Amino acid sequence: MEILMFRHFATAGNLEKRYIGTTDEPILPVSSVSGVPEVEIVLTSPLLRCRETAGLLYPRLDPVLIEGFRECDFGAFEGKNYRELIGDQDYQAWIDSGGILPFPGGESMASFTARTKEAFQRAVEDLMAGEIRRAAMIAHGGTLMAILSSCGIPKQEYYEWNCGNGCGYRVRIEEDLWKTGKKECKVEEQLCVF
Repeated sequence: MEILMFRHFATAGNLEKRYIGTTDEPILPVSSVSGVPEVEIVLTSPLLRCRETAGLLYPRLDPVLIEGFRECDFGAFEGKNYRELIGDQDYQAWIDSGGILPFPGGESMASFTARTKEAFQRAVEDLMAGEIRRAAMIAHGGTLMAILSSCGIPKQEYYEWNCGNGCGYRVRIEEDLWKTGKKECKVEEQLCVF
């Protein structure tokens, strides 16, 4: 099975380098999209920016909303950028931890990764049960990084899977291996659709 994983198109908060997790902001106008491979089904985060991206990429398909694909809850850092957080002791402690500490009032990297990985594994099993051969997944940068850092091949650290808005990865799931417990997705290429 093939899954095309895309990060949603840019929002105003993305352009301003803000921590946009739970904020439900729309995407900015997109002039054109191209090279969008056909799929049988679209899975998406329930947040507006992902639903809007799914509508532009796959206007003929009704997306299946996956609650576990939501972006990380950035807690007290939500809506702020690094310039606004300079001098904040909690922010400096989070930076010094390499992003491992929980966001104050938000999620930890461990709980976020566990949540997204579990949602992805359930989604893959549902796709296999439905005999889907090619699916699209529209989610957030953090969601893609969390999933791929936990089950992507080649193995890479969380931030190494970062990709731009409107970009992502083509991954392959070997269903026979998955069913035996080897829950991996082989990353075949990077994709961009603008």
